[in-house]
This record gives sequence, C-alpha cells and structure tokens, in this order.
Amino acid sequence: MRDPWEGRAADGTITTGVRADRVAPPYRPVLSAAVDAVRALDPSATLAVYGSVATGRARTPTSDVDLLTVGLPAADAAAVGRDLTGRFADRCREVAVAALPLAHLLDGSDAAYGDQVFLRHYVVVLSGPDPADGWPAFPADARAARGFNGDIAVHARRWRERLDGEPAAAAGRAVARKTLLAVAGLVSVHDTTWTTDRATAARRWAQLRPEQAAGLMRLLAWGEGEAGASRTEVERALDGVVDHVVDAFAREVGLWR
Repeated sequence: MRDPWEGRAADGTITTGVRADRVAPPYRPVLSAAVDAVRALDPSATLAVYGSVATGRARTPTSDVDLLTVGLPAADAAAVGRDLTGRFADRCREVAVAALPLAHLLDGSDAAYGDQVFLRHYVVVLSGPDPADGWPAFPADARAARGFNGDIAVHARRWRERLDGEPAAAAGRAVARKTLLAVAGLVSVHDTTWTTDRATAARRWAQLRPEQAAGLMRLLAWGEGEAGASRTEVERALDGVVDHVVDAFAREVGLWR
C-alpha cells in the first residue's frame, strides 16, 4: 500500500507517514504478542514495526505484518515470526520478523547508512531502545537511495545463479520487487523527490524510458501478484529491464562500495 505521506520535505529531508497512532486495531494484538515474545528472549533487544501496518494502510487479512529486531539472533527472530503467523492467520498473511545486528549500524558502509535511514524514518519502535533516538532527519538524496538499493547488481547476479532451483513465479516476484525498489531510487534522484513505492516508480520511469515501459509493467504485475512468470520470461527480464535498471543505477545513483 502506497504511503501518501512519503516524500521530500521543504528542507530536502525524507518524510513518511509512519506513526504509532496509525496502527489499526486489528493489528495491535499481533504487535503486543510480538513484544511479549521478543522480551522473553532478550529484554534488551529492539522490536519495531514498519510497512503498511506502521502507516495505517494495511488491510486484513491480506496484508503482512512486517517487524524488525535489533540485537536478536536471526534464528530467534524467524521463530517468532513463524509462531505469530500461525497464531494470527485470521488477520494477516504473514508476520515477518527480520533481524539486524547492532554492530552493523556502525560500520560506515553504504548498507549501514541505508539501515540508519530506515530506522529513522520507516519504523515505529515497540519495545527496547530506539537506535535512532536523537538522529536528525536524513536527506532525500542519492546517498539514501544508494543505501537502500545499491546492492541491486549483487541481487541480479544471485537471481541468475539461483534461477534453476527456484519456482519461476517466486523468482519473478523477487526479481520484480527488488528491481522496482531500485527504480524508485532512480526516480527519486532524477525528479529530486523521494519515493519507495514500486507502482509510482514503475510508471514514472516508463515515462522517462519508454523503451523499457513493457518490461517495467511486467515486473509490476509480477510484484503485485497480478500475473505469474515463466522461467523464460524471468530470463528475458534479467537480460532486459533488470540489466537496464542495474546500469542506470550504477551510473546515476551508484552501487555499494
């Protein structure tokens, strides 16, 4: 669900609609159970919610509940997600719990910068310390776009390597969602704006690069579950629109160092 409050403020910083009071009532028991589960494992770990639940745009029972932990082992986070997915199948498609190592935030990399931007603007902390407490708003610029999606070339290589062992429809969805996030970075830099919305980005980049319009719309359909992909179609996308996005991102935004 597109966040209508996401954009670029007058001072050039990122704005989003993420707020605790926008969490809809059906999701509050899910978040409460997640807080209890994480605290039982490690009271010092941070738990946060992001995505459509955090912006109030989620819809039951088809939306996911996206959670992020800082300081919790990845295996524990995944186990919490599986348990909550089963318990709350009546109100969400999945409870996905990601894990972010605290030390990573301080390593000075492009990836760490992207995670800092994410923590500052895209999450609501539910329990534990807020790593972004006291941080100023981040600029909506190429550095932020690179922090979010400068790994697009790495993903493109992995998609090619793993295509044989993954169902084509799942591969197509993964290719589509990450590639269109990178397109959102391209649009943000080109238009001096800020968006992470895939549909908005795909349509705008299709205007700017009409020769890529058909490929972009195909990715959008795969990513939104409106169409499935065959292996041949995924291969063509990797050699076509995905290669175009990787090249454009490297040239206009920059890849991770």
